This record gives sequence, C-alpha cells and structure tokens, in this order.
Amino acid sequence: MKLPNCRAAALAAALLAATAAHAGEAEIRKNLGAIPQLGQIDEVRKSPMPGVWEVRTGFDIYYTDEQGSYVMQGHLIDVKARKNLTEERIEKLSAVAFDQLPLKDAFKIVRGNGKRKLAVFEDPNCGYCKHFEKELRNVDNVTVHLFLYPVLGPDSAVKSRDIWCAKDKAKTWTSWMIDGTRPPTAECDVGALQRNVAFGRKYNITGTPTLIFEDGSRTPGAIPAAQVETMLKQASR
Repeated sequence: MKLPNCRAAALAAALLAATAAHAGEAEIRKNLGAIPQLGQIDEVRKSPMPGVWEVRTGFDIYYTDEQGSYVMQGHLIDVKARKNLTEERIEKLSAVAFDQLPLKDAFKIVRGNGKRKLAVFEDPNCGYCKHFEKELRNVDNVTVHLFLYPVLGPDSAVKSRDIWCAKDKAKTWTSWMIDGTRPPTAECDVGALQRNVAFGRKYNITGTPTLIFEDGSRTPGAIPAAQVETMLKQASR
C-alpha cells in the first residue's frame, strides 16, 4: 500500500514544482515587462545557477531573481567546467544549419575540387573582409558560397548591387576585394541583397566577415587560412 502513496507524493511534488516555476515566470514577465528598455520578452527560463532566471529578448540575455525584482546583463560562467554559459546559449540560439542557408542568394567561388563547403557573409567595404579574402586564397578544395551583406552604408549597397548584377560575379568580387578594381555599374533585381540583410538580422550576424561551416559551426572575424583549414576538417567529420 506504500508504493501508490509514494507515487502520489512524488506526483504532487512534481506538480507543485511545475506550478511554482510557472508562477515564477509569470511574475518575472509582469515585473520586467514594465521596463520598456528591455523590449519584448521572448523567453523566460531557469538558468543553471540556483535562484537565477534567464530572460531572453531576441539575442540579448539578461538574468533576474525569482520575482523579477532585479535584473542584470553579463556573462554567466561555469567555474568548474570553465565554460561561458551565456556565450554558449547565444551561439545555440543563433546557429544556422548549412542546409537551411538560402544559397540561391549567394554566388559560388570554387577552388580545386570544391568538395568542402563554406558560407561567408561579407560587405565589399569591409577592411577585415579584404584581409580575409587574401587569406582565403590559400585554402584549396573548397566551394565558397559568398553572401553579399551590405551593412556599412549606402556605398556598400551600390558596390554589392554592381557585383551581384555583374556577368561574372566571382571575378568581379575578387577584382575588387583583392586588386581594388571598382566594379562597373550594373543593374538587375537586388532582392537577394535585401534578403541577405534580413536573414543576417534574424540570425544575429552582426559583423563581417562571418563564416558558417558545413556542420553549422560559425566564426566571426578575419581568421587566418590555417584556422579555416582546421575548421573545415572538423566540419567534415
């Protein structure tokens, strides 16, 4: 007769915990919802740290107490595991599966056998991108899907249009980024560029260059060719 009672007690405890969690979330949403600077709260959940809740607005992470009386923004570190839990959370939220990339809105640059795959978001006026392009020339046997991502001003949009509308996009891009030959004026449908910017905003692509590898891993910045090689190998495992 004791077993059913134990089960009932366990079920009651679970229900109480669930109710408390729901009440905590509701109270946090109510109290923090009064702070317009936070914006729309997309998610509230318990953090790995006891008594601390995570509040997400878009890709911004905040932390609060169980009542939502205090709020702070910063990095939550797992000291024992030596992990930045906030960074890991943001990376997970902004992850993009390679097969979900809108490749029709990019153009290809194929080197060697082209078996390995890499997607790159770049602005034609980005100095770091120009440096990265020189590094990327040392990487062979890869297909680069180049997404024009004009986010640095009106001239970036003009250059991106001229490159996208060129007869040979890859050659025009390389001539500009490596040799400094400005692309000739061209006109065509630039809906792809607008979609690229919208896609980047949705997936938190905040800087150029941003690299996305075949396994979905993502790296911002003008990393050296050796690091690109290492990540391409890891992505193909």
